[in-house]
Amino acid sequence: MRKLIVLAAAMSALLVASCNTVAGVGKDVQAAGKAVTKTADDVKK
Repeated sequence: MRKLIVLAAAMSALLVASCNTVAGVGKDVQAAGKAVTKTADDVKK
């Protein structure tokens, strides 16, 4: 039973860490998309 609790805690920690990583990647991609859009708008003018 103790091993199961330790395993569940480890899995939870990995899950939380991966969520933060995915959220960070999403923000980076969003920032890159905004930069591309701004550049395209500047070229149109």
